[in-house]
Amino acid sequence: MTGSPHRSPVSLSVNGRPYELDLDNRTTLLDALREHLALTGAKKGCDHGQCGSCTVLLDGRRVKSCLIFAVAAAGGSLVSIEGLADGTDLHPLQSCFVQHDAFQCGYCTPGQLCSAAGMLDEVRQGWPSLATEDLVAGPDGLTDSEIRERMSGNLCRCAAYPNIVSAIREASATGSRR
Repeated sequence: MTGSPHRSPVSLSVNGRPYELDLDNRTTLLDALREHLALTGAKKGCDHGQCGSCTVLLDGRRVKSCLIFAVAAAGGSLVSIEGLADGTDLHPLQSCFVQHDAFQCGYCTPGQLCSAAGMLDEVRQGWPSLATEDLVAGPDGLTDSEIRERMSGNLCRCAAYPNIVSAIREASATGSRR
């Protein structure tokens, strides 16, 4: 029932498509994606923001969608794993993940890919991390330890980390952008 003190209209652009939703104010962005828009790529792993399986891009920044209420994201532009590719053309990161076998069971892969896309944009914008050794090197100076630090909020229970790091390193070197 629209207008209820516990519900709000929420406008979102998801993967370039506008949506108008009427949601309970307590609905997380993750639940809005999965239960109201049938976009099930982002996973509910821990529901506490610790595993990163729910990572999506909100206004170009990576966020853990299980921690954000959908009403707080109203008016935002969201990209989930379903919107990372360009039709049938994989995003360069997706191609690198396939080439480097950077997934095992695949459960964390959507969150890893969205986080990596956001992370590479942060590097391009010159945002340092705790592991940044050379502040002027830019994306070309992205080391394995820095990739690991920047991706530390995304867990892989299958321990595909070496392959994830090598996939991100290659995508970074080839100028992965979209």
